Amino acid sequence: MNNFTGEQPPIHGDVLEAILSHLPLIHLIPATHVSKSWSTTISSTITSTTAKPWLILHTQTNRPPYTTTTHAYDPQSNSWIQIHNSSINYISTLRSSNSNLLYMISESHLSFSFDPLHLTWHNTVAPKISRLDPIVAVVGTNVIIAGGVHDFENDPLAVEIYDLNSQIWTKSDPMPEFFARSSSSMWLSVASDDHRLFVMDKCSGVTYVFDTSSCNWFGPYDLRPDCSDCCISVIGFIDSKLIVIGVLGEAEDVTGVKVFEVDMNCSSFELTMIGEMPVNLIESFKSDDDSVIESVDVVMAGNMVYMCVCSGGEEVVIVCELVEGGGCRWRRVVSTVAIRRSVVGRLVLTCSMVGMDELQRATQLGNRKFVVKR
Repeated sequence: MNNFTGEQPPIHGDVLEAILSHLPLIHLIPATHVSKSWSTTISSTITSTTAKPWLILHTQTNRPPYTTTTHAYDPQSNSWIQIHNSSINYISTLRSSNSNLLYMISESHLSFSFDPLHLTWHNTVAPKISRLDPIVAVVGTNVIIAGGVHDFENDPLAVEIYDLNSQIWTKSDPMPEFFARSSSSMWLSVASDDHRLFVMDKCSGVTYVFDTSSCNWFGPYDLRPDCSDCCISVIGFIDSKLIVIGVLGEAEDVTGVKVFEVDMNCSSFELTMIGEMPVNLIESFKSDDDSVIESVDVVMAGNMVYMCVCSGGEEVVIVCELVEGGGCRWRRVVSTVAIRRSVVGRLVLTCSMVGMDELQRATQLGNRKFVVKR
């Protein structure tokens, strides 16, 4: 027997599945080559475990060669992962939108990527109208660019659509006049499904919907949370649910954060609160030197909301997980990745579901190396 020969008994079945479920997903790729039974068990483990989206932080330096670096947080294993050899060919300032879209736009070119690990970049000529800071979103097979035009252009609310299949730009109806003073991405939050683009003014909560099938705008809808002291609102999709995050108080003194679901089956788009940030986590919005919040970035995917709060130059990551059946679970992510915007330059966030297929493709291409930082 194994006890007398000194040989270790084989690990299999439920025990192996329990062990594998705690490992970072990236470590399971070489394990699939151990044996056929291990490969089968790993596939079973991944299938039986509810996938959770990764938070991915992209930094870009402010000086040539504008190097980019990438770190990811895997909530399943509670691990930070550095992704090497992922520097992006510079065109202009790196930006993100709609949770998983990365893009760069210049006067002559548009470069964008929306796959989970941004392995594939699409490059095309820039839209005809010169833009400084537009909103950009992928809606079905279209890339929509709206607003954010340079001062010398005659149409500040222009909308242009790039068809991914035909690779042709077309001009559409302009944004509603409501956005005339705030048509740049700095002031707007966007979300999209396969057919519609939702554009919200962060301060007022006023929202319009652009339907790609008719190329018409609908609204306005009041998606401002029913809170008298809501200072910032942002939107996003979790599965097929439109979610509104409301930050209460002021930039100098945040008093709360609430999560709402939008009822898109009614004409008024009514909001129902589904969660509220615990008081102890609200302290994450306050620095020791009473610094004003510099930014609150929110990305969503799967059943997760990630909030990245910059205060006093430091980044704090807070996770809100929507629980099946109702309610939210909140926690602050302890980061082994120290990031200060004043040091790294520009920081943008994306969030996406990352599975074995994406990781295997990334490693097989030979241009990605993953290092778990814990």
